[in-house]
Amino acid sequence: MTKQIGKNKLKFIFWAAAIFIIGAIAQVSLIIPALLVSLCAYIKARRLNLKSLNFLNLALLFLIFLTAGYFIINKWEAFYIPFSVIPMLTVLLSNNLEISLLITLASSLSIASFSNSPFELALPSLISGISASIFILGARKRTTIIRAGILVGIVQVISFILMDHFLINQPQRYLILMLNGVVSSVIVLGVLPVFEYLFKTVTNISLLELTDSHHPLLQRMALEAPGTYHHSLVVGNLSESACEAIGANALLARIGSYYHDVGKLQKPDYFSENQDASMSKHDTLAPTMSKLIIMNHVKEGVELAKKYNLNPALIDFILQHHGNSLVYYFYRRALENLEEEQEVKEEGFRYPGPLPNTKETAIVLLADSVEAATRALKEPTAAKIEEVVHKVINNKFIDGQLDECDLTLKDLEKISKVFIRILSGIYHSRVTYPEEQKISENNHKKFPKEDPYRSEKD
Repeated sequence: MTKQIGKNKLKFIFWAAAIFIIGAIAQVSLIIPALLVSLCAYIKARRLNLKSLNFLNLALLFLIFLTAGYFIINKWEAFYIPFSVIPMLTVLLSNNLEISLLITLASSLSIASFSNSPFELALPSLISGISASIFILGARKRTTIIRAGILVGIVQVISFILMDHFLINQPQRYLILMLNGVVSSVIVLGVLPVFEYLFKTVTNISLLELTDSHHPLLQRMALEAPGTYHHSLVVGNLSESACEAIGANALLARIGSYYHDVGKLQKPDYFSENQDASMSKHDTLAPTMSKLIIMNHVKEGVELAKKYNLNPALIDFILQHHGNSLVYYFYRRALENLEEEQEVKEEGFRYPGPLPNTKETAIVLLADSVEAATRALKEPTAAKIEEVVHKVINNKFIDGQLDECDLTLKDLEKISKVFIRILSGIYHSRVTYPEEQKISENNHKKFPKEDPYRSEKD
C-alpha cells in the first residue's frame, strides 16, 4: 500500500512538472512562430544570405537566453536580468539593426510573459534592447561595447524612474540598473569569441584584428610577394569604397581582399605582379602547365588559410574571387599552339569555382579583375581606364560570374563609378618634367638663385 502511494506521488510530480514545462512553452508558442515568420519575410524581401545571417544560430541563441531568463525571473528580481545581452550579440553577429530589433521584441515579450506584471517588465526590456542595438551598431572597438553598456544602464534607470515612482524610496536600485548595462556589455565581450567560433562568422572587432600588418600571412606576402601584397591593398581600397556605395559590408570586403591571393605565396614568381618586366617564367612552359600553376593558387590559398586558422568567412573570398572564369591568356596561347587533330576544351581552362554568393565576394572578384586590367595599360588615361572598367564588368556579367549574388544593375553602375574614380587617381598619366640641362639660360635669369628678401645675416 505504501509503495503504491509512493508511486502515485512520483507520477503526480512527473505530470505536474510536465504540465508546468508545457505551460511555460505554451506562453511563448505564439511569439516564436511570429519571430520566425517575420525573419523569413525580412530575408526574402531584402534577398539576404541565410548563411551570413546565421538565422538558425540566432534562433538558438534566443531560446538559450529565454530559458535562462525564465529561471532568473523566478529566483531573482527583474532588475538583475541582463536585458541587453541578446540585442548586443545579435547586432554584432549579424551586423543588421532590423534583425536585432525583431529579436529584441520577441525576447522582451517572451521574458515578460513569465512575470506576474508583464507590462512593467516588457517595456523596460524593450527600451534597453532597442537602445543597446542602436548604441552598438557598427562597433569596431571593444571600448564601444563598454560605452554602449554604460549608456544602456543610464537608459534603464531613466525608463524605470518614469514607470515606477517607488525607486525614489529605494535608491540602491539605481546602482543595480546602472551596473546591469555594464555587466551586460562585459558578458557580451566574454562570450563573443565563443559565438564567433560556433557560428563560423566574424564581427567588425575580429576583422580589425586581421588588418594588423604583423599577421604572419600579411608579413609573408610583404616580403615574399610584394607585388601581390600591393595588389591586394589596392583591391581592398576598391572593394571597401564600392561596398560603401551600395550598402554592403565594407570592412569584410576590405579584409577579404587582403587575403584573397595568399595562395600566390607558394609560387610568387609565376604571377605577373611579382615578375621582372623583361621576362616571364611562363615563356618556357606549355600553356596547360601554366594554367595549372595559375589556377592552383586558389587551392593553395585555402590550405594556407586553414593552416593559419583564418575564419571561414575569409576563406570564401579565396575560393570565390575568380568564380569559374576563364584563364583567357593561356587559353589563347593553347589555341595558337594547336596542332592538327588536337582539341582544346574551354572547360579545362576555367577555375573550379564556386561563383561568388555574396555582394562582398562578388565585388572583390570585380575589383581584382579591374585592377589587374588597369595596371596592364601602357598609357592609363582617364578615358582608357573608364573603358577598361566597363568592359571588365560587362564581361563578368555576361560570363555569368555574378549569377549567384544579389548585385543589381544599379549596383554595378555605382561600383563602376567608384572603380573609375579611384583607379584614375592611382594610375593617371603624369607630367613629364624637362631635364635640367635643357632649360635655357634665359629661363635661369627669370628665376634668381638667391632670395632678394634674404638678409645678409641669414
